[in-house]
Amino acid sequence: MRSPTALLLSTLTPLLLASLACGRPPAEGERPVAPLDEVAEAYVKLVLAVGRHDADYVDAYYGPEEWRAAAAAETIPLDELRRRGEELIERLRGIDAGGAERLVVLRHRYLARQLGSLVARVRMLSGERWSFDEESAALYDAVAPHHDEAHFAAVLDTLDRRLRQEGFDDGSLIERFDAFRADFVIPSDRLDAVFRAAIDACRERTARHLELPPGESFVVEYVNDKAWSAYNWYQGGYHSLIQVNVDLPIYVDRAIDLACHEGYPGHHVYNALLEKNLVRDRGWVEFSVYPLFSPQSLIAEGTANLGIEMAFPGDERLAFERDVLFPLAGLDPERAALYYEIQALIDQLSYAGNEAARAYLDGEIDDAAAADWLSRFAAMSPQRAEQRVRFFDQYRSYVINYNLGQDLARAYVERRAGDDPEARWRVFADLLSSPRLPSDLR
Repeated sequence: MRSPTALLLSTLTPLLLASLACGRPPAEGERPVAPLDEVAEAYVKLVLAVGRHDADYVDAYYGPEEWRAAAAAETIPLDELRRRGEELIERLRGIDAGGAERLVVLRHRYLARQLGSLVARVRMLSGERWSFDEESAALYDAVAPHHDEAHFAAVLDTLDRRLRQEGFDDGSLIERFDAFRADFVIPSDRLDAVFRAAIDACRERTARHLELPPGESFVVEYVNDKAWSAYNWYQGGYHSLIQVNVDLPIYVDRAIDLACHEGYPGHHVYNALLEKNLVRDRGWVEFSVYPLFSPQSLIAEGTANLGIEMAFPGDERLAFERDVLFPLAGLDPERAALYYEIQALIDQLSYAGNEAARAYLDGEIDDAAAADWLSRFAAMSPQRAEQRVRFFDQYRSYVINYNLGQDLARAYVERRAGDDPEARWRVFADLLSSPRLPSDLR
């Protein structure tokens, strides 16, 4: 049996660890431990400094303006940034948060993994190159599964037969698929109305289950000449700028996809909840900056994609689009079910994009071959395939965050909530508003 003194110490230890991790100086006689708040501040400043070398790195920042100004005033050499990152990782190893509050333990692990990713990105900027899988593991804490051509060919055979049944039997498979989809393009003069109707529905459904921060909002802009189809630029203060690329035709399914993914309950809500629950309520400054090439992106993209089916479970999406969006876009609602039957097949080709990126970035094929592979195995038009290769050039292994991220997030929610809709939303809400890593989802 332990002595009363030992029992008292065992009771106090978690409290001591929590206070240390949140920044309280150690009392006399305690082992000096670097507080997490100090590491967090240094991490934010380091992310901003890396952004001086990589224009895409800092996706969002709404921390102290003097930190941004200081980063803008000096370009720190890459080898020094790497040294500082590795030093911060060592400092974190001196903090034992094992007995602290759950969120503090998550915070400690999150900071360590984010810093490891930062060091990896600095090494890449310094000229180091790894394989696609090595890069994704280093940056995003995850490696996507491999699929051979036969995996996609089976889906494409089913798509081929289904299109022929509908009378689309002239030309190559991608030409016939594009001919089928031509009847489901949102006319440019109706795009904004359709998109805003989708946003309103996504917000209403999200607000049933999540408490949104007061005054949250976003602005939508339509842009051209981008490597992506849409982007959420979080501004802080619970506000976002969402840009939609209109270079290529926008099909009717993309309205809900983009409204949920970029808005509710996707990126906009994810960033707003992190700001509310972690930055404002807890003072955890590390969440005031979002380094794009980091494990945080797999959580962000995965939950944003999962958010589509959270907001519109089962047949609810088809019913809403058939009854609301198809008429608003001037499309035939009687063909909505057919469109989504075909789209379900296309969704099974999701990982084809990863395979094209893997082969291209590993130097096994060139850009033309990558675009051709995307046309043949991901059912992308030549124009969309070329846009996707541009995305590979700019964002590299980031592509895994969409499909693998969604699969990991879905499996995480299902393991903890099963088929209970309200329980699923509770788990999803916790995932959106706590320090999580891809390895936490497995």
